[in-house]
Amino acid sequence: MSLFTIVDKGTCIACGVCGVACPLVFDYDLDGLSEVIIDENQGIKQIPESLQDDVMDAYESCPSASIKICKKPFNGNPNKYE
Repeated sequence: MSLFTIVDKGTCIACGVCGVACPLVFDYDLDGLSEVIIDENQGIKQIPESLQDDVMDAYESCPSASIKICKKPFNGNPNKYE
């Protein structure tokens, strides 16, 4: 299954849940907010199938609903498919 993810930095509260759930995809930027490290938070690189369950765990655990997921690329816009 194709899966893309991006973090809406405008709503991120930097709680760290995503980094714990999936450290190979999520980390903090220089401002201390979460970001997708595999594509510089652009939502353009497909998540490897081996990490998709962990990304879904991060998505479901995010208290601010800042993690977005979709079957299509976000092209840098976290609100593209809302």
